[in-house]
Amino acid sequence: MTKPAACIFGCDGLRLTLAEKQFYKTTNPWGFILFGRNISDPDQIRALTSELRDSVGRDAPILIDQEGGRVQRLRGPNWAEWAPPLEQVMHTQNSQSIYLRYRIIAAELYALGIDVNCAPMLDIARHDSHEIIENRCFGRDAVTVAEMGRAAANGLLAGGVLPIIKHIPGHGRANMDSHFDLPVLTTDYASLASSDFVPFKDLSDLPMAMTAHITYTDIDPDNCATQSSKVIEAIRTNIGFDGLIMTDDLSMKALKGSLTERSNASVKAGCDIILHCNGNLDEMQEIAQATPNLAGIALSRADAALSRRQKPDDFDIDAAKQQFHTMMQKVA
Repeated sequence: MTKPAACIFGCDGLRLTLAEKQFYKTTNPWGFILFGRNISDPDQIRALTSELRDSVGRDAPILIDQEGGRVQRLRGPNWAEWAPPLEQVMHTQNSQSIYLRYRIIAAELYALGIDVNCAPMLDIARHDSHEIIENRCFGRDAVTVAEMGRAAANGLLAGGVLPIIKHIPGHGRANMDSHFDLPVLTTDYASLASSDFVPFKDLSDLPMAMTAHITYTDIDPDNCATQSSKVIEAIRTNIGFDGLIMTDDLSMKALKGSLTERSNASVKAGCDIILHCNGNLDEMQEIAQATPNLAGIALSRADAALSRRQKPDDFDIDAAKQQFHTMMQKVA
């Protein structure tokens, strides 16, 4: 049986078109990712996740960004609304509240057929961090971020949802938005290793990580992390992460060159999976032509990641929401 292509694709709308179904059947991407344009109501999402899996004939992973706050694809009234992570941590100083937050999120995702969340974010907030990053973080020091990140990951795993740690090896120092520009950090390696890398190292046992589109000049002045074999080597050795590494979205403007060039550079650098999010079929066709099928160590990492999927533990979501509300009220 042909192995899946080493890519994750989005889709354009609320249901798959015939062209999309045929494309996914032909290209066989490893997984899929949903965005706000794909969200209407629970029944629609369940139908869409079923269509996506049917198109490749297997239980493919389906991702979403559901951090809460700024980045939250599922919104009220059908799903819980959340304060930004940094605000919640500063409010409660309690990892149990973060666990409950992500356990509830996991329950909502799992009920829709979504089994991977692009969270927790392990970047460290700084007072000069770009606004696209700062309030999405769990704290302003490595110890807090690692503690809260672990609680978030545990909540997701208990709910049958795989976590993705991001943005490895650390996005918090960036003062630019990599959706539009390439941040360049001149921070020395020793400072990165003693701070930014620490939460990722502490959670290096988790199954998947997403790269940062950032250039770290003291590691590789010529290439951003996603396309740098030197940075990927630092992730594997200094941080000790041996799980599946996926790129951040290759359609982001931080990256230059054609999508073929971006894909080739990312795979050559050591990324296991290419992520492309905008659902543009022409762009996905270009990515697919440039992306190899999973093989070797990349295939082993992908299989190992999916082997961590489990059925959720027993959980009363209404009781958990009440417990969370009480916890937040106690420190108000």
